Amino acid sequence: MFYNQDLALRFPKGKFAMWSVYSFTGASILASIIFSLLLFLSIDDDPIMQLLFGGLAVIFELGKFFAWYEVGERHARRNYPGMLSALGFYLVLAAISIGGSVGGINSATNKAQEHVNVQQSKVNAYNMQIQAIDAQIKLNNVAAEKYIQMELIATGVSRIQKENNKLRHEQQALAMERDNLPVVSQGSVIGLIDSLASFLNIQASTAQLGLVVFLSVLLDFFAAFFVGLIGEENRFRHQFHNMKPLTIEGFSPAESKSPELLSHFDDTDTVNEAEKTPYEQVLLALSLNRVNCSKRAVSKYLNFSTDEVDKIFKRLFDEGIVSKKANNHFQWHGVAKADPE
Repeated sequence: MFYNQDLALRFPKGKFAMWSVYSFTGASILASIIFSLLLFLSIDDDPIMQLLFGGLAVIFELGKFFAWYEVGERHARRNYPGMLSALGFYLVLAAISIGGSVGGINSATNKAQEHVNVQQSKVNAYNMQIQAIDAQIKLNNVAAEKYIQMELIATGVSRIQKENNKLRHEQQALAMERDNLPVVSQGSVIGLIDSLASFLNIQASTAQLGLVVFLSVLLDFFAAFFVGLIGEENRFRHQFHNMKPLTIEGFSPAESKSPELLSHFDDTDTVNEAEKTPYEQVLLALSLNRVNCSKRAVSKYLNFSTDEVDKIFKRLFDEGIVSKKANNHFQWHGVAKADPE
């Protein structure tokens, strides 16, 4: 068994943190399933077909997140071909899920927009009637001028004035009815869409589509992040519980101070670090966590040359005591505990 320095950096998350993670994960997965159901249930009106399509939506959603969990598991085991196959399944299912979320969220925003449109249509109808009355009054005024020119003021003009007064009363009544219509409060989503459309100088429908796609992708990534977090925490807990309190050579802190243990590094019975070989000094410094696992830190701490440190790290790498990360930085694993004779 090896001592992993990364495990000493933190402890497993507490109950509150894990309950929060599970709550966020469950809520995001449930929301994603509901939006996918809205898409699949709209495919057919037959109850049996809706049941089948609904089950298919749930299977796709749960399979998607399990595939993402497998991506993390296979990456941790360095099974890269298996990780790529699981990632392919996840991407396909994620595309279906995002499509379902787009349909569901878009349907909800369309319903909110319909209420606003219906109310606006009523207002527009009243405005059209009021404008028509204005046009009729203008025509009557033109006719009145002709009657005045014909000196028929007593007959024609008086009749037109009475008709105009009647039209004005009707116009005022329509304006009062229009103003007394119940005000439909604009939802925050509709207001956000209108603001985006004005800011980006695009149509409201385009802004709505962009917002819906963004929210759908964000929901999917949010759920995938917490699923991956659960997988990482489970792997860390497994390693942490199986880890022994090791220091040098996998011994306990009390044993690490014994001359018998220190003699392993110099093949003598002395405990003087100055008499150790450069390799043993590096191994001891890294085992006691006195210095970071990097060539520059070791060279500066022990005042070794670059070539000498390169040779030591190559030996450590060949013996499996250190490994290289994806960014070419070294990772300390520790030395195996000696088997008791």
